[in-house]
Amino acid sequence: MTNSSSPRRALIVQNKFSPFGNKLIQTGYTNSEQMQRALVESRKTGKALPEVLESITGQQLSPDLLRQYKKQQLFELKILFGVESLDPEINQYPTSQISQLIDTLIPIDTCRRYRLVPLAKSETDPPSLLVAMVDPDNLEAQDELSNRILRPNGLTLQRVVVTQEDYQRLIAKYLDEHAERQQKIDPKTANASKQFREVNAEDLEIGDFGQLDLNDSDGEDDAEADLNAALGEASTAPIIATVNKILAKALTDGVSDIHIEPQEEYLRVRFRRDGVLQEPFSPLPKKIIPALISRFKIISDLDIAERRLPQDGRIRRVFQGRKVDFRVSTLPSRFGEKVVLRILDNSSTQLGLDKLISDPNTLGIVRDMASRPFGLILVTGPTGSGKSTTLYSILAERNDPGVNISTAEDPIEYGLPGITQVQVLRDKGVDFAAILRAFLRQDPDVILVGETRDKETAKTAIEAALTGHLVLTTLHTNDAAGAIPRLDEMGVEPFMVSGALLGVVAQRLMRRVCSECRIAYTPSREELARFGLAVSQPSEITFYKANTLIGEDLQAAKTNEKLCPKCNGGGYKGRCGVYEVMRVTEPLQLLINQGAPSERIKETAVEEGMVTLLAYSLNLVRQGLTTFEEVERVTFTDTGLAAELKAKRKSSLDCRICGAEVMQEWLDCFYCGTPRFQD
Repeated sequence: MTNSSSPRRALIVQNKFSPFGNKLIQTGYTNSEQMQRALVESRKTGKALPEVLESITGQQLSPDLLRQYKKQQLFELKILFGVESLDPEINQYPTSQISQLIDTLIPIDTCRRYRLVPLAKSETDPPSLLVAMVDPDNLEAQDELSNRILRPNGLTLQRVVVTQEDYQRLIAKYLDEHAERQQKIDPKTANASKQFREVNAEDLEIGDFGQLDLNDSDGEDDAEADLNAALGEASTAPIIATVNKILAKALTDGVSDIHIEPQEEYLRVRFRRDGVLQEPFSPLPKKIIPALISRFKIISDLDIAERRLPQDGRIRRVFQGRKVDFRVSTLPSRFGEKVVLRILDNSSTQLGLDKLISDPNTLGIVRDMASRPFGLILVTGPTGSGKSTTLYSILAERNDPGVNISTAEDPIEYGLPGITQVQVLRDKGVDFAAILRAFLRQDPDVILVGETRDKETAKTAIEAALTGHLVLTTLHTNDAAGAIPRLDEMGVEPFMVSGALLGVVAQRLMRRVCSECRIAYTPSREELARFGLAVSQPSEITFYKANTLIGEDLQAAKTNEKLCPKCNGGGYKGRCGVYEVMRVTEPLQLLINQGAPSERIKETAVEEGMVTLLAYSLNLVRQGLTTFEEVERVTFTDTGLAAELKAKRKSSLDCRICGAEVMQEWLDCFYCGTPRFQD
């Protein structure tokens, strides 16, 4: 009976895959498990399936199998988009013909932005232009082509779909042909075009940035250089391509901020990834600083002539089919203007409190506060700690046709259908306080104020919370208890704060240790004691360290192909939230009215059940999500206060299950998770 059912089981397993996948399994090139792994990795990384399969099996696919894969790929694209598919290797179009269409009709910037290539004009009635597109359904691209480019030239649009790989090959051929033409005219310009092709990060693989010679200047003193002249020299391919490459690599690497920092002898570019600054490129030549900074200011719509005052701007780009915004800030410094870009990529952010807060008790408290009909909720933390994401997750859960939600923001970071979002325009007198006063005349249920920095905004927000509205806003404080004296410094009366405030959410972002390459270890008693932990018997918890590779170790792992595919040797991948939620209870209201210091407020909040930032982060260590090193980097400042609280009590508690000695402010045992303690 077993033998008769085996072929049937094999057929069922094979039916999970495409005909191409089934053929690879039938020929013995791979098996079902490897095929499933390859499909998952291909979707996750965006790499082509044959490339992933070759890396897993260690064998190259034959030309016949590759042709079959491409045939299947084109058939699927044809069905998906409802237009004919094109294989440039079979239906060839002269590169010179494509080059002429790009040079005279559809600019190369448009081709790159929408991932398309013009192929040929057709003398139909009316005449049409055949365009190969990676995404033929892109309505913005269709509008750009049909209404702004082709119709004025008496042409209509005829679309065909091509693979991303074929699109890149067609663009690369155009760039090579363009460079050859320029070589005959001007060798220097041809060299610039060659560099442009090498650094074109949106179309080609990002390579070694440090080897590029981007210096086209004549060597004159930067202090006396004419900025407009520098811009004129830099308007050719190298500088434009360099900026494109920096933006594209930042998006590819999933960073949150880009720092362009002029130094005395060079230009430094740094990325903030998972909360830590890194240098992805070698230092750039000093002489390109004016041109590169000016390029950033031009595309941010800033005043390039103003170099003595800070400026704020915005860039919008399309990258891999999605719109991404960059919030740009310039600041005059000793060696030139520093530019910092904050990446606002809504497509990579998942809203939802359950996706952010891992602790069920903390999640329940936040949801309970957010469900109240009126009151004030403060979210505190440093810049880049995820405050806006938390606020919008609350709004997403309250967003309902029966609820009127209005927000005042600077800038608007997320688009949420069904709510009214207003942009702050300070030069027009439209600040947070003015918008908030206008909201109160429009029957709101929930109000979000992007940031509270002054007395007028704070008092207006609290008055709104006291008069039947749920108000959400942010403050810059180190912990939850610190929000109370901060409001007092703004001049808000304590009785108003105690009456309006529902609670304060303090938060941080901590790096997740890579689950693929993390290293298990047993911490010493001294290491545990540093974090206020002690245990009276051996613990069964598995602790982890990050397998972070640097310098020669990193290079050796790359050479030997032993680099972790998930974190690329960084030891961490992604981030998780750390939360401290202080719900305002009657004892806390009394302390607020009395003007008690933040230390006393925090101690009482802990006694009322608040889990501190340190306690929450150590819980993440216990769950194997992060490391003690991350706790020390992000929340270890809380340790001193935790130790002080323990010393004041003159006692510790022992878990009734494992006997571990634990600080009183823990709601459950660090070592075994038991929720209650005994003296």
